[in-house]
Amino acid sequence: MSTPHRSPRRRSLLGSALAALLTAVAVGAGDAAARVFPYGPRHRSVNDLGNQFVPFHAHLWDLLHGRARGGLLLNWQSGYGTGFLPDLGTYLGSPLSALVALFPRADIDLAVYAVTVLKTALAAAAMAWLLRTHHRGPWWAAGLLGASYGLCGWSVIEAAYNPMWLDGLIAFPLLCLTGEWALRSRRPVPAALVTALCWTANFYTAYMATLGAALVLLVRVVLTREGARQRLAAVGRAAVPTALGIALAAPVLLPLFLSTGRAYPGWSKEFRPVPWADLFARLLPGTYSFSSPALFVGTGTLLLVAALPFHRAVPARARLCWTGLAAAVALSLQWAPTHLAWHLFATPNGSPYRQTFVLAGILVVAAWSALAAGPPRPRALAAGAGLLAAAALGAYGSTLVTGWAYALFAAGLALSAAAWWALRRRGPVLPAAGLLLVVLLAQAAATTAFGHKGKLGGLDDYPSWGPAHTARATALAAAEGWPAYRTDPGRPALSGNDPLLLGGEGGSYYSSHTPEVLTRTMAALGAGWTSRGRSVQSLDNPVTDAVFAVGARLTPDGTVRRAVVPPLVTVRPPGPPPAYGDSPFANQELLLGSRVYEDPAAPGVCRAGTEAFLWAPEYNATARLADGPAFRLGGNAPRNRAALQPMGLSRGPSSALLFDAAPPPRWALSCLDRSRLDAAVAALRAGGATSVRVGASGVRATLPPDARGTAVLAVPATAGWSCEGRPAAAHLGLVAVPLRPGRTEIACSYRPPGLVPGLAVAGAALLLLPLAVRLSGRGRRRRRADGPSARPPAEAEKAGVLA
Repeated sequence: MSTPHRSPRRRSLLGSALAALLTAVAVGAGDAAARVFPYGPRHRSVNDLGNQFVPFHAHLWDLLHGRARGGLLLNWQSGYGTGFLPDLGTYLGSPLSALVALFPRADIDLAVYAVTVLKTALAAAAMAWLLRTHHRGPWWAAGLLGASYGLCGWSVIEAAYNPMWLDGLIAFPLLCLTGEWALRSRRPVPAALVTALCWTANFYTAYMATLGAALVLLVRVVLTREGARQRLAAVGRAAVPTALGIALAAPVLLPLFLSTGRAYPGWSKEFRPVPWADLFARLLPGTYSFSSPALFVGTGTLLLVAALPFHRAVPARARLCWTGLAAAVALSLQWAPTHLAWHLFATPNGSPYRQTFVLAGILVVAAWSALAAGPPRPRALAAGAGLLAAAALGAYGSTLVTGWAYALFAAGLALSAAAWWALRRRGPVLPAAGLLLVVLLAQAAATTAFGHKGKLGGLDDYPSWGPAHTARATALAAAEGWPAYRTDPGRPALSGNDPLLLGGEGGSYYSSHTPEVLTRTMAALGAGWTSRGRSVQSLDNPVTDAVFAVGARLTPDGTVRRAVVPPLVTVRPPGPPPAYGDSPFANQELLLGSRVYEDPAAPGVCRAGTEAFLWAPEYNATARLADGPAFRLGGNAPRNRAALQPMGLSRGPSSALLFDAAPPPRWALSCLDRSRLDAAVAALRAGGATSVRVGASGVRATLPPDARGTAVLAVPATAGWSCEGRPAAAHLGLVAVPLRPGRTEIACSYRPPGLVPGLAVAGAALLLLPLAVRLSGRGRRRRRADGPSARPPAEAEKAGVLA
């Protein structure tokens, strides 16, 4: 038999376990109903899940198994060499991400799905635990409300394919818990460590969660402390560990912020709030829209929130504070200044309501406060049901509402009201709790399934790992020759990050941190892109393959095309700094150092024996040589840019260029002379490095004794490269080292900008942790000196929480 002291903790554990179990069951049921992976044939990897996040987790798997090219600082596999620490902090910072290493490499999609479900369940468990720290209450009720948070519409629809956002879903209740510790002058060091963990896992949603937790703390301070002195002291005890925790995360945060500033500019647009009818519609189960807030948290939870203002057994100040906070945060979703404040003062690329999970958490906390004095009375329940009915009526004009949504909502409202009424009358707990459980599971599973339908109908989707992936990965592994030459996964791609997903060291790269220098350099050479320049595509071109030392390239038919290429480090003769122009063909020749293209012998016709290449970046249709196959160019400015396209070997006049649609306003045809290219490659090989040694974050090369001019490393000149103890120079967008007479060895290394200052900030934060301990101890001593009579009979203390 457990002691009374342990019993409350055991009941809290039961509540958290119930929340986690219900969340996992509902997510699985919704996925199975939609027949998406892993329960059916439909693709789960929509949008950036398949394009970015699964490939990044695959790279993490390779890192943890010692198979990756590069390390924590540098990724040799993407974009011909890019920084990795910002990507790690943005997409893979959660310790739970490392669990993918426990799965086979070919099951990476299943691994990411398992981690996603685990994160969702942990968020629900954390919320259930938080609720029990606010005041005592039935553990099963805390479990149900915790599950309603984990199963909120934002979680199962939006964050389900952005798994790093789920770290914010976990962070909100954890950061609220650190606020509770500050109220009681307890655990300042764990509070700082929890904050550091949350901000390292995903700073973006952690920022939103921190704002939300601060609002919750202010309400808790008002409700549990009297007088400006006590309230300010509690806020100070919370602020210090929070600031120190963020500082402890600085080795990841500072490089990440600096990298964001150097990334290629993404899509920016002015925020436009959705119609209120759409906002009310998203309160209902079974609705979907990419551009509106997914507000669903379960009708049983919403009923408690709506009944709270009328629940007279709850103190008036508590009703006013929690209702006011929920209303204020809801209104902040629709006002441009607060929208910007929630999103770090920049309207996001994509869905514009990413802070919705904070409102969901506040609604759940408010619902729990409605149970502080027992379930609402019938009159309060009736008033709350009336408010929800009015909201549903307000959604009537929205195109997002379906008959199923109204049916699920009406049935859930009736059953939830009956359950809470039965509990108020002290009827049997099990049937009423079971009724609430069934309502939540049914509505959440339906919302999950409906979300899949909407996403698959409106977003790009990508196949899970299958035979095509295995065949490509096997071919790439067999062709590997790094660092003597690169192996590129080629085009067409399976994702925006095929080198991470399949292997090799290619040119494609898709990230929020895609360097501007990479995008502009590759665009100048004729490369295509999607996502408005953030997703740079591999360029299938023998000239750029020579420049970037791509000696093996996977072709569309699954075979490997090999070529003799220069080493990773080559030498260019002395001369004035060159600059790119408008023609990608001239730019390629400038970077190669030789003339290898010739103009068409006649308009649209290359000389027989040369290879035709078409540049038409805005063209969105097929083109072909008259005697050859058609090739699709995917230009759609400004979102997509078509890559320079190889058209095949010209046979003279019979190989005239034909557009299968209206010719674009800007295009050019050029003809590659292979004999000239072979001579240029031979010259670069003869004067290039005789030995190249590549490490996790650096390169060492031995040059010929007579090397003069500039050594060029076939890597984009992103900030952070240093050579010979000084910042690296640049040659047409690549890392360069001016050679001194007699110099035959060069060494270059990469260190993300901001890493050293970040380490210094984290070190200072460690030294200041005793300050947080001192402030906490002072708070405890002051409370003892004031005595119990100085603490007002506030809501939480009536329930015995702060005793």
